[in-house]
Amino acid sequence: MKFKITFLTLILVLISCENKSLISEKTGHLMIIGGGERTAEIMQAAVDIAGGPASRFVIIPQASSEPLETALYQQKDILKYGAGAVSFLMLDSSNVDDQINMEQIRNATAIFFSGGDQSRLTRLLIGTELLKEINALYKRGGLISGTSAGAAIQSEKMITGEEHLNKNTDRPYNTIAPNNIETVQGFGWLTEAVIDQHHIKRRRNNRLISVVLEHPELLGIGIDESTAILVNPDRTFKVLGDATVIIYDARQTSDIRVDRLNNFAVDEMKVHLLMNGDRFSLTTGKRLL
Repeated sequence: MKFKITFLTLILVLISCENKSLISEKTGHLMIIGGGERTAEIMQAAVDIAGGPASRFVIIPQASSEPLETALYQQKDILKYGAGAVSFLMLDSSNVDDQINMEQIRNATAIFFSGGDQSRLTRLLIGTELLKEINALYKRGGLISGTSAGAAIQSEKMITGEEHLNKNTDRPYNTIAPNNIETVQGFGWLTEAVIDQHHIKRRRNNRLISVVLEHPELLGIGIDESTAILVNPDRTFKVLGDATVIIYDARQTSDIRVDRLNNFAVDEMKVHLLMNGDRFSLTTGKRLL
């Protein structure tokens, strides 16, 4: 009898630990917007997921060269879709971890990162307590959203926009080659892929393919302007907006090689072109029917 009680206790402990693990691994949603005009469909979905009239958004506009003007504009835009409250943070290196900023994140249901230069955001936030609070918001089921630069920072590996080899600013991203496209650490909510924004409008195929062939374990997700992907906790996403999303998948390619002139070549890389309403699994790499 003593053994049975001990065994039962062990089972209960294991179940309890498993439940705690499931709770700790809970994540929210990612709304990753490719830049340009944000459609009503995208913004209404963001507000609804964040709680509708009970939602509490915090805008982080520091990617912009004019953060206050950007924050005020985006505040008005988000409120238009029925958000309950929308505030913003005026951050710099001296105040980023102030308690008043931390409290705003703790009380929020959603974060919105503005467009601009994504490197401004990573330089300011990586290693901070504030970023830990944003991570905690996501893990407890909150929404992380952002446009343009605010899209790029959401993947673990982030494209900065800089090139190492090509210095011709009149012809950016004019090759598909290794060691050219600069990437740095992003915020890491999307671990399965690297994000590129303004993708079709600005003809950025070359740079995303280059990154994917250097890091074939990652999907490349190119999101066009006025278009977004809504990533669910189950690691599927849905395409929203007016244009398309391109997926480059080199995870099962048979051969990635480089010629004597530093040009990439590859066999059997998959390409998916997704439109509004399409659903895709980051795990299987397939469109969901």
